[in-house]
Amino acid sequence: MPDLSTTYLGLALKNPLVPSSTPLSHDLDAMLHLEDAGAAAVVMHSLFEEDVKRDEQMMDRFLLNPDAFGESAGHLPAGHDYQSRLDTYLEQIQRLKSRLSIPVVASLNGSSAGGWVELGKEMQAAGADALELNAWYMPSDPGVTAAETEHRYLSLLQSLKAVVNVPISMKLSPFFSSLPHFVQQAEQAGAAGVSMFNRFFQPDIDLETLTVVDRVQLSSSADALLTMRWIAILRGRTGVSLAATGGVHSADDALKMLLAGADVVHLASALLQRGPQALREVLQGIGRWLEEREYDSVAQLKGSMSQHNSPDPSAFARAAYLNAIDSFTPPDGVRY
Repeated sequence: MPDLSTTYLGLALKNPLVPSSTPLSHDLDAMLHLEDAGAAAVVMHSLFEEDVKRDEQMMDRFLLNPDAFGESAGHLPAGHDYQSRLDTYLEQIQRLKSRLSIPVVASLNGSSAGGWVELGKEMQAAGADALELNAWYMPSDPGVTAAETEHRYLSLLQSLKAVVNVPISMKLSPFFSSLPHFVQQAEQAGAAGVSMFNRFFQPDIDLETLTVVDRVQLSSSADALLTMRWIAILRGRTGVSLAATGGVHSADDALKMLLAGADVVHLASALLQRGPQALREVLQGIGRWLEEREYDSVAQLKGSMSQHNSPDPSAFARAAYLNAIDSFTPPDGVRY
């Protein structure tokens, strides 16, 4: 049997499959089932900066200043009974660590520094083996430059790194004018890894009600291609761990990410759609593929198809775009 082990963020993992940040991590039983199916580590759902701030504002308004509301204050909970989202999150870290034998990665989602990064210290104290910094700022102001946006992310990373000792991975979006340069800067600022790519839920317009609505949009295998390309470009050009996330639904999807150079492959939509069996099938498929082709290990496979190791580096560059356009032919029966 091939050796499926890999290393991610300095953590030794039994295989490269890691459930990504989803609501499943709210449920201890779901996490135990994923571990039984072969998960090598788990990334928890994100603790959102906005939720923490909202809790703080509510605490200040209703519990610290009860006199402002007269008789209504008598119906409010006592301060020691109040359970904030942070409290709940930290308890879930402790619960998962007490029952799982695999690493637990906590996830922070926000875009500002200040006292918020202190939450990372509390997550570390609760037992998190690593932190995923899901930093996302929507630069809708035309006066904000790309350099200012990147500086915002790097400052947040540096502030968080200053208060924790556990490794930090940055979950990135694909919207950088020079992604390799930013990854290089993140490495210099202390990131142990990057996860690519953050898949944002986009608002939609309901044509019947003329309202803006939010709908869950799960991924497909086609979504993995963008990540695979950038993993292949970055492998050999950075020392940070590379995690591929978004669009991995099958063993074929996962193998392509590993060939490109991913250290781990995150799964989310596949687990939400098919449960732990999806992870089990992907893991078994990877093992069969390696065995059939007489690979000894995932380490032997990893990065062998990266741009750095490819006999045709242009396959991941602009030339591939030109070739794809030139080779397209309309489907049978379509006339112009």
